[in-house]
Amino acid sequence: MPSRPLSILTLVTILLSACASHQAQLTLFSQAVDTGEAPAAPESASSSPNPPAPTHLAAAQPVQGILVSGLVSPRPTDLWQQLRTHFALPDQDNKRIRTHRNWYIRHPEYLRRVTQRAERYAWYIHQEIRKRDMPAEIALLPIVESAYDPFAYSHGRAAGLWQFIPATGKRFGLQQNWWYDGRRDVVDSTAAALDYLDYLQQRFKGDWLLALAAYNSGEGTVLKAQRRNRRKGKQTGFWDLDLPRETREYVPKLIALKQLVDTPGKYDVELAPIAARPRFEIVSTQAQIDLAIAADLADMPLELLYRFNPGFNQWATAPEGPHRLVIPSEHAETFRQAIADLPPEARVRWTRHKIVSGETLGHIAKRYQTTVAALKQSNNLNNSSIRAGRYLLIPVASKGKESYTLSAQQRLNRKKSIDRGGQRTEHVVSNGDTLWELSKSYRVSVRRLASWNGMAPGDTLRVGQKLVVWTDSGSSPSAHPGAQVRPVHYTVRRGDSLSRIASRFRVTVSQVRKWNGLTAGHYLQPGQRLKLYVDVTKQAGV
Repeated sequence: MPSRPLSILTLVTILLSACASHQAQLTLFSQAVDTGEAPAAPESASSSPNPPAPTHLAAAQPVQGILVSGLVSPRPTDLWQQLRTHFALPDQDNKRIRTHRNWYIRHPEYLRRVTQRAERYAWYIHQEIRKRDMPAEIALLPIVESAYDPFAYSHGRAAGLWQFIPATGKRFGLQQNWWYDGRRDVVDSTAAALDYLDYLQQRFKGDWLLALAAYNSGEGTVLKAQRRNRRKGKQTGFWDLDLPRETREYVPKLIALKQLVDTPGKYDVELAPIAARPRFEIVSTQAQIDLAIAADLADMPLELLYRFNPGFNQWATAPEGPHRLVIPSEHAETFRQAIADLPPEARVRWTRHKIVSGETLGHIAKRYQTTVAALKQSNNLNNSSIRAGRYLLIPVASKGKESYTLSAQQRLNRKKSIDRGGQRTEHVVSNGDTLWELSKSYRVSVRRLASWNGMAPGDTLRVGQKLVVWTDSGSSPSAHPGAQVRPVHYTVRRGDSLSRIASRFRVTVSQVRKWNGLTAGHYLQPGQRLKLYVDVTKQAGV
């Protein structure tokens, strides 16, 4: 009889040991779920010099089946499910959140569009967030900021997925030049945005709602609102602060999106799946490369290459870098092998330009769609001095401008060609012109005028810059789509009247009054200067 209890005890000990070993494997498996890496073997198994021989038990197979059933869940193949696992912002609900949640529910087409855009970038962004142990809700922030459009540009001069304004972009190391705008670059802007958010959550002692509010309006705005509340003896949490309207709605929008992603069935929302896998690889180019050549090497459309590399403004990567391209995963190996066989000097095409008398580097750079800095670098020039008769090596695009469909200039051309209704006028900027002054002259809002021309209201104008203006019939100084409007400074002569001047330049008296702030009873004085906006195509015989 003593031998029977001993064998039962032995069997229990073996089973418990198997459970412990299986649990260790489960832990390692769960740690690998988000990263997509295969789980490592348990440390004890690899470090033991003499692993024990396997023990064969009749009950081993049934026991394994019981242990595995219900415990090992398959790795999530949908990014939405991965996000749900790591949501960390506090659960809450109020009128402001419900307002935005209901808006999203009523606009399924909007959710479909942003999901389609997010499919390219969201997995990468989530992985970067996980590396920093940040709330997964931050992966939804580009929906609030830019609708996941890396080419988004706001009236406040903010650009890219994360909507950096120029100053904040520079503060966090984002290059912004003629060739390249890091605010639109998916890799660089994501790193900068997470750096900024991490700084803000530390600044606000781990309060993510305050950090998010500060990301939108600036930390100074939030700190000032907190100081006001403290003086009044009020709470200083996000929901208690008197913040700018946009910021008051900013955090509720994010929380509303989090709720819809977390429980779409509860709100009868259908989210298109996003594969939980890498969508691109980052491949070194070592030097500047023509984007059309890069697209050919990768065997992919040039427009698709731009969508994965929206930071590049022109036909090539920047001479000063970054010397890398984001390549869709299915094309990455093809590109990597092809570029390895292409010498750096063949990655951009060159032409020899003979300098003629009177030319400057600025003239030459403009002609060949490059920069003075690039010309200096490629020709080893220490300054801007050049001599007639000598030659310069010029980097040139391998294809026509129209082929680079998502370059900054081609995007602007498409934007300016959209029919807004009414009369289309092309205004050429002259000295002294401002968006505000032109908006008054054409009786349109500054914001609309800026938007038609891919600008923000605060952007400065360049002499010679061409602006598209859309006006109602009769409200514009021009009246046909081929109009060329120029500002004219006219000095009043003896005997002049408003009607005579208006007739001479083919504008109306009311327009002359408006452009110059003249009242109905104002009398003109000889020598007085008036500013007029005239269509030069209508001035024959004047």
